[in-house]
Amino acid sequence: MNLGDAMLAEEPLEHIKELFLTAYKTNDNRRELALFIRHESEGRLHCEVKVYFSPATAIVAKTVNAVPCIKPSSNGLGLLVGSENSWSVLFPEKTFSK
Repeated sequence: MNLGDAMLAEEPLEHIKELFLTAYKTNDNRRELALFIRHESEGRLHCEVKVYFSPATAIVAKTVNAVPCIKPSSNGLGLLVGSENSWSVLFPEKTFSK
């Protein structure tokens, strides 16, 4: 989900995180619940904030009208909210160090 200009993304980002945390509390399979974030500029002056929802967060994604996409590259991706274990579950091809 593209939230647009990073300067204006804080409010929608907080809303998405609140929805996620509600779903997270009631789900037993937390290792697969995660939201990832990346700031992308694609050569433009200002970057855009993009949020990537793991497949297990489909209900949250639908609530905010996010559209499905192919699995993003893990390069430059950050965990916005969710379990640190989600990295190994959702991106097993990559080894992450803290």
